[in-house]
Amino acid sequence: MVSRITIIIILFHVFLSLKLHPAKAQAWIKAGYWFSGSDLPISDINSTLYTHLICAFAGLNSSSYHLSISSSDDPLFSAFTNTVKQKNPSITTLLSIGGGSTNYSTLSAMAGNSTYRKSFIDDSIKIARHYGFQGLAFTWVSANTSDNMDSMGTLFEEWRAAIALERRNSSLSELILTAAVKRSPRLGYGSFPIDSIRKNLNWIHVLAFEYYMPTREYFTAAFAALYDPDSDVNTDFGIRAWINRGLPASKLVLGLPFYGCAWKLANPNENAIGATATGPAVTEDGYMSYKDINNYFKTNGRVNPIYNSTYVVNYGIVGSVWISFDGVDVVSKENIIPAKTITATNPIKSVSPMQSADSTTSALEVSKSQATTFLS
Repeated sequence: MVSRITIIIILFHVFLSLKLHPAKAQAWIKAGYWFSGSDLPISDINSTLYTHLICAFAGLNSSSYHLSISSSDDPLFSAFTNTVKQKNPSITTLLSIGGGSTNYSTLSAMAGNSTYRKSFIDDSIKIARHYGFQGLAFTWVSANTSDNMDSMGTLFEEWRAAIALERRNSSLSELILTAAVKRSPRLGYGSFPIDSIRKNLNWIHVLAFEYYMPTREYFTAAFAALYDPDSDVNTDFGIRAWINRGLPASKLVLGLPFYGCAWKLANPNENAIGATATGPAVTEDGYMSYKDINNYFKTNGRVNPIYNSTYVVNYGIVGSVWISFDGVDVVSKENIIPAKTITATNPIKSVSPMQSADSTTSALEVSKSQATTFLS
C-alpha cells in the first residue's frame, strides 16, 4: 500500500495562459519534498539536482494552535538545511506546514480566529528561522466552506505582512511563502481566495491528480488526465480556470503525480479507459509508487505501457490489473509542454516527496536537456 508519505508529485511552473508568453525567461526551479517518515536518509538526497527542497511537516497543536516539531523530527529538521547544502550550497530550503495528518478542524479553527492565526504565523517564522529554512509551504486542501476560503485569504494577508515585517526588522532575506491548492479555483462552495493568493504568495502548487480513484470509481480512468474530451475534470480545464479567474500564470505550479492507481478489471478483455472495474488492485487502495509500478510490470512479463494521447496518460495491463500513471511518455514527450500551453522557458518542477535512490530510474530523468533531472 502506498501511503501519502511515500507518494511523489512533480510540479511544473506554468507560464501558460492561452497565448501568454513571458517577456523574460527565468531559471527553472526544481524542488522536492522530503518527508520525515520516508525511508530516504537526508544525507542520500542528491541536492545538486534541485534548486529548492521542502521538509515536511511541522505539526499544529489541536488545543493551543501553536506549531511544533516533534522530538523525533527535531534532529532531522535541525540537520536538514546544513546537510543538503553540503552538496549544493545554493539550495533553498522550505518548511512544510499542514498536510500529512493535520486535522481539518484544527486548521479551520486556527484560520478562523485572529489570535490563533497570529500564534500560528509567529511560530512558523520563528521555527523556519530556528531550523535554517528559507521559506514556508502551506497545505490545507481539505478546506471546504466559503468561510474556510475567506479565512485562508486573511491568513495569507497576515502571514505575508508578518514575513515582511520580520525582514524589515532584521538583516535576513524575506521568507518564501507558497501553498498547495486543488486543480481548479472553482468549488461548489465558492472559490479559493485568488486576490490574496496573487498578492501574498510567491506561487501555488496546483495538485492536478486524483481526479478518479479505484476506491471511488468502478471504471478505469486517467486519474491525472491532461485532457478529457467528455468532461471538465482534467488539468487543462483547471489551469485555464485559475488564469481566467485572474491569477497570473507565473504564480502557477502544475503538479503531476509520481505514482499511479491500479484497478481490477471486471472483464480483462475490456480494458480501455472507461472499462468497468470492480475496485482497487494490487494494494488495498490501489495506490502504487512509480518504482512499484515498474517492478510490477517487470515481474509480470516486462509489460510495455500504453500511451494515450487523448488524455495524455500511460496505462499498463497485467491480466485483470489495470494501472494508470504518468510515465516516460507523459513526462518526456516534447508535445506535453505545448499541449499544456506551458512556455518551456520557465517551468518549476518539483518532486514530492523523494523515494530511495533505487526508485529513480523514472520519467523524471529523461528530459535533462530541459533541466528536468530530479533524483540521483
